[in-house]
Amino acid sequence: MTSDVTDANDTTVTNPQAVPTVPAGATDTTRCEQAVSVIRENLRDRIAATRYVLFGFDGPLCRLFDQSAARTASEGMRTFLEERGVAALAPGADLGGLSDPVDILRTVGELHPASDLVADLEEWLARQEQRAVPGAWPAMYADGVVRTWSATGGRLAVTTDHSSRAVRDYLTGRGLTECFGPHIHGRTAADLQLLKPHPHTLEQALAGLGADRTATLVIGDSVRDLRAAQEIGLPFLAYATDDLAVDELASAGADLVLNTWEPVLDILWGR
Repeated sequence: MTSDVTDANDTTVTNPQAVPTVPAGATDTTRCEQAVSVIRENLRDRIAATRYVLFGFDGPLCRLFDQSAARTASEGMRTFLEERGVAALAPGADLGGLSDPVDILRTVGELHPASDLVADLEEWLARQEQRAVPGAWPAMYADGVVRTWSATGGRLAVTTDHSSRAVRDYLTGRGLTECFGPHIHGRTAADLQLLKPHPHTLEQALAGLGADRTATLVIGDSVRDLRAAQEIGLPFLAYATDDLAVDELASAGADLVLNTWEPVLDILWGR
């Protein structure tokens, strides 16, 4: 069970840990104020210890596909496969409830590893992701967090299961390219087994930045992101605005889950 607490500025921070113990008879307001104080102190400590920040893309920085666009892309992938005679993944077939295009790509990659089919499907999806960029919805305060963290000495990278081309297009459109430089690490069409929770993109980012692992923070919105960070012992900060995702991350062991970037921006500004 997660605990949602709200400060005086109506900034909600979700912490999967139990709300700290307060004296018997304390009011709900007192409990919320103390919980917010502890959460923010933990967040401040984590940010203070960080010089290298590995951002996820779809979720932490923006929403690339809304539900309708994701459904359209998923249906397009099924049609793509049916046209190539892959009956097991044809439209209407049972994909275990998969609706995320990357999850479908992952499944096809497991069934047909290192095949032309997978390479073609990955390229098809990469083009759809690029076409979605102009309509991508930025996460509130994310641009400010990126610019401020970079301006105050943070070294930033993107690690994602999406196409690097789409990420670069998005960052260019938002004027954020200089904050990340060349440190964009997306999926590898040649080997989809390197998608998260495999830590491949995290390792790439660490090497590219010359990062000290003890001063590195991974930011993601899924259990796969968390598992990739855990695999190589990196601190993790979860960002999720969906209640189900918050619960899943908390249950998987994420100790800080935010549903807004506002407190991070406040801390970076020293407020």
